[in-house]
Amino acid sequence: MADEDRTRAQSQSGNGPTHRPASHRAHAAAQTRSALRRLARARRRRRWALEGIAALVCLIVLGTYLGTRAAPEPDSDAGEGPGGVSAGAARPTGFPGAEGRTNEAGPATPGLRPRERPPSPDSTPSAPAPPSAPPPRAPAAPVLSVSRVEAPAEIDLSAVGARDWMHWGLRGGKSTIRKRAGTGEIVDSGGRGNRVAWDGNQEVVRWSDGTPERSVGGSSNGVYTCGVGNGFSLAVAGSGEPRTVHLYAGTWMARGRLDARLSTGGPVSTVRLEDPYTSQSAQFTIRFELPRGARLVVTWTVEKVFTEHCGNVGLQAVALR
Repeated sequence: MADEDRTRAQSQSGNGPTHRPASHRAHAAAQTRSALRRLARARRRRRWALEGIAALVCLIVLGTYLGTRAAPEPDSDAGEGPGGVSAGAARPTGFPGAEGRTNEAGPATPGLRPRERPPSPDSTPSAPAPPSAPPPRAPAAPVLSVSRVEAPAEIDLSAVGARDWMHWGLRGGKSTIRKRAGTGEIVDSGGRGNRVAWDGNQEVVRWSDGTPERSVGGSSNGVYTCGVGNGFSLAVAGSGEPRTVHLYAGTWMARGRLDARLSTGGPVSTVRLEDPYTSQSAQFTIRFELPRGARLVVTWTVEKVFTEHCGNVGLQAVALR
């Protein structure tokens, strides 16, 4: 009984053990929930920070990779990386986007152009083709030029006429001497008027390979013809090679006209020689080129006379080389 009274007294005085009020328990629970929420928020912020750091690292790695792919490949002299591969080499050289493609042509062969295939092996090697013959030479275009200079005092027909030569008047108006074993390309075609021989030319002519007169040390002989329109006509055969003709002629109190033309056609080249008072001699040089079968035609005629006493043109010799 005494114990019960003591217990009740303690309860009433507050010194004895007893249960906490409900409001106190609610406050404690609220504090616990707040702490949990703060802890959860702290964990979320930490997770977000870690995820952000991971994303940043991924972006940095991706940017570095893309920059490496876009950069030009270094030269071969830049050195080699591990394994003998050139530093910075990312892919073999070739056409863009060629990796991974397949077609009937098979893998690409170095040195071939796009769409070009390597040659197929030939089990039976073919013999080399024989060398082709050079194309035939095109025929040369006709060439003709005429010039005039003063005749030299001495003329060596054997030296000047390496191919052929002719001389007139040694034994009269109809006398001619030709080169022995000459080509015969010079032809005396005649001409208008009567040919008269004389031996008063200012120049002397010699030769050592003539026929019928084998050699002559110096001849002033020649032929002439008088009157307007009269003169001499010569022809020289073409050979397909460049040729040069030297014609030794003169005038006496007349104007002489030299006309040169090609039998194949084309313009006529004309040169004149005139002396109204006395005689004058000249060397006419004619250069031409004609195919075989064609001819150079030369006429030497009296164009004008200055006297009633036989104004004329004269002819001594012609040489071809």
